[in-house]
Amino acid sequence: MSSITIGLILIGVLFALVLLGMRIAVALMVVAFAGVWIIRGNFDLAMRLMSITAYNGVASYLFATIPLFVLMGNLVSISNVGKDTFDVAETLLRRLLGGLGIATVAANTVFAAVTGVSIASAAVFTKVAVPEMTRHGYKPSFSAGTVAGSSVLGMLIPPSLLLIIYGVLAEQSIGRMFIAGLVPGALLAGGFVLWILLVAKFAPRLVFAAPGATDTAEEPVQPPQLNGIDILKKIVPIVLLVTFVLGGLYSGFFTPTEAGGIGAFAALVVALCRRSLDLRRSWAVLSQTGAISVGILALLMAAGFYSQMLAVAGIPAAIGNFVTGSGFGPVGFLIVYVLLVLLLGMILDSSSILLIVVPIAAPIAQTLGYDLIQFGIITVIAVEVGLLTPPFGISIFTVHSTLADRSVSLESIFAGALPYVGVMLGVLILIAAFPALIIG
Repeated sequence: MSSITIGLILIGVLFALVLLGMRIAVALMVVAFAGVWIIRGNFDLAMRLMSITAYNGVASYLFATIPLFVLMGNLVSISNVGKDTFDVAETLLRRLLGGLGIATVAANTVFAAVTGVSIASAAVFTKVAVPEMTRHGYKPSFSAGTVAGSSVLGMLIPPSLLLIIYGVLAEQSIGRMFIAGLVPGALLAGGFVLWILLVAKFAPRLVFAAPGATDTAEEPVQPPQLNGIDILKKIVPIVLLVTFVLGGLYSGFFTPTEAGGIGAFAALVVALCRRSLDLRRSWAVLSQTGAISVGILALLMAAGFYSQMLAVAGIPAAIGNFVTGSGFGPVGFLIVYVLLVLLLGMILDSSSILLIVVPIAAPIAQTLGYDLIQFGIITVIAVEVGLLTPPFGISIFTVHSTLADRSVSLESIFAGALPYVGVMLGVLILIAAFPALIIG
């Protein structure tokens, strides 16, 4: 049996183990270890490669980016910055038709720029935005679907954990990945806003609960309107955070790791100034940061070992030669790849998809002439779609569980989020057709 055949069988075994419920990091390590041992027939070599991969993963300065940005996101979440951002957006946009939906997208866009985690956005704005939108006559399915749909911006607008993971796997600059995500993120947010404006204007029954209802209808109890000073008090912390982190990063003044450190410190100052931290909350923030960071680092170490096994088996080169010889060409390869990622998104979480497919696909894409920065943005957008598609749809499940309202079914939230999937696919096609949109 050839090494390529063994490698392909092991990839199938990896999928089977993940679907059976094995942790993705454990599955990657087991398959990689078995692959090197079987292909080379040397147990000691497999052990040495595993130890070297683990050491390199822990020793890499770049990996410090992950816990720093996770800490910043946790501190921002506990400081009620998400609620303040929505309050400001609501005050400024509520007079527009569909204004609260637009406010949700706007607040999610800003919140994504300092957290980088879609699940955090989905949980925060389910609590903040959905009750407010429902109180103003929006259909619960539209409200929940808008929160779920716009929450995916956290995976693209930097700092994004998925962009960091892709950059590590594809050996690309994290700073360039962050900068490259800016325009696609803005396009996604703009596409979401355009959809809300159009559907509120031409199909209001999909947005509002009662025929002829609008979000400017009078309510028995109106929330207090913010004046200029209130808006400044609420928006200044988020503006400072974005300026420190993204401004320093885009200007080249900070490296990604330094930007994470500055952002985490600034978020700590905000939390202290707002008196959001006591001993219990401080411990919760630190323990959550540690748990998330260690989990991600373990995944990346396992993925590095998995990549080495694939290289030993010759899988990327073999698949690349097959694609070149089959006549698919770069466009055909990209279409098949995106379809595969979309299918995987229905059964696997985002990180697992990246860890499995990027080590195989990135070398092939580079051979076919794709810039790996552009390829990474396409990959992340395709992976994001999986957050909104059944049966996995983790953002949908997050919204549903956080909402805890039996009158709003899981199916209705999936339906409400479906148009946002269409917008994301449209942006993906734009990015693939016009590489100049990537400024990394």
